[in-house]
Amino acid sequence: MAKLVRGAVVVVGILIMLAGLATIVTAPEAGPTGLWNVAIGSLLVILPLVERHRYRSEAAEKSRQATGPGGGETADGAIETRFRPTAEAFVDPTTGHRMRVLVDPGTGERRYVAEG
Repeated sequence: MAKLVRGAVVVVGILIMLAGLATIVTAPEAGPTGLWNVAIGSLLVILPLVERHRYRSEAAEKSRQATGPGGGETADGAIETRFRPTAEAFVDPTTGHRMRVLVDPGTGERRYVAEG
């Protein structure tokens, strides 16, 4: 579902950019409006490409690992042993999953894993 939404946002962005370019070419007096359309369309194309998943480590993002429940790390036990569970937990308002916070005591780096 998320890929479909991202794809739709990119398509809408491209259409807005094309409309802005058409405005600039066909109605030079409306140039500023066309430039705004190009800028907004460009933003809509770029944002989905740089979006990060919620509660994910940079390593998981770079290796393109699957997203775990609640948008955190995968639940298959792939978390490095240097991470220790903390007392901190919260419910992700988007998914409703209870997320447990893990921390590396040496660096303070955090990971998030869905509980249950």
